Parts: sequence; structure tokens; C-alpha cells
Amino acid sequence: MNKASGRNFEELIEASNEHYRMLGRAEISKTPEPMKPIKSCGKGRFVACFEKRAQPDFKGVIAGGRTVCFEAKHTDQEHIFQSVVNTEQTISLNRHMKLGAECFVLVSFGFYEFFRIPWGVWVNMKTIYGHKYITPKEAYQYKILLKNGVLDYLKAEDINT
Repeated sequence: MNKASGRNFEELIEASNEHYRMLGRAEISKTPEPMKPIKSCGKGRFVACFEKRAQPDFKGVIAGGRTVCFEAKHTDQEHIFQSVVNTEQTISLNRHMKLGAECFVLVSFGFYEFFRIPWGVWVNMKTIYGHKYITPKEAYQYKILLKNGVLDYLKAEDINT
């Protein structure tokens, strides 16, 4: 995955989250990337390196009180591998889902097609599709729209207002 494209996709999600926030539909934030300070430079400054990400990209709450937890992935390929969600993120998403959170993976295929793939589908790709990747054609029922700069990833049934 191209890091710049991944950042652009996350920025699109953050703009969508702000839209949901303004409408009172959800309060969802990007999970900060953990950093490890490796050298003090004085005056409150330091040199740090990013540690391996262990948490899903976004967490929050949907109107009505349900927790939402999801990972965001972008690809310019014709499919996306299950393995792009790392082991630590998988464990965290499994735990959140077991506790009743709405968990999924938001996928961008080339900034052209967008999908909200339920976590239960993502982790069972091999059983459902016969392989550990998913294509836009296979994910058609999970397609979401980009409307006026907002990624419409919250479903009406998610919102209990």
C-alpha cells in the first residue's frame, strides 16, 4: 500500500467523521500511532520512532451508545489481502466485536470504490470466498458511497436516535 494514498484515505474518513460529529450521529476518532522517544533534544523536544501499530485505526461511539471500531485500508490493486490487518489489530477487533462493538474494515480500491466489510466477513474470507483476499466484485454487497466529500459508511440501522 502506498503510504500517501493510505494517509489520504484516512483524511477522507476523518472528514467524514467530522460530518457525522456535526450531525450528532457519531463521535469517532483516529487512534494515535504509538511513538517511542529515543533521544531527548531538550526544551520538551525529542527524537522518536513509530512503534508497530497494535490498535485499529478508528474507535468511537455511534448515536444511541454503540461502540464502533474499525480499520481503514487502501489499495491500488484489484484485490486486498486479509493479512493487511496485522495480528495485533485482529486481536483487538475480535475483542471489541465479542463485547458488542460494531467492527469492520473500510476499504478503498483506488479511491474509486469504497466498501465497509463486516469484521465477521473479513476474518472468514477463506471460508466465504475460498481465498484470503477480497475483490470489489466479491465485496459488492458492502459497497458504500462517497457523497459530497463524505464517505457514507454509517448505516441507518447503526444509528439508534
